[in-house]
Amino acid sequence: MSDRFDAQVARLLPLAARALGWAPDTFWSATPADLAMALADPAASSSSLTRAELDHLLETDDHG
Repeated sequence: MSDRFDAQVARLLPLAARALGWAPDTFWSATPADLAMALADPAASSSSLTRAELDHLLETDDHG
């Protein structure tokens, strides 16, 4: 691949933000793990949400 990784990511970030329907501040405050979880295929996951993941989501939710 001739393009650098960061250049590829910069091109894909707006597409991911639009696909998720996230406001810019929500998108930019998300961690890579948040983004990966949001974009993951729920049918492909065989594990349930862990308590640590739930706690993280509750801590980062700015709607409450």
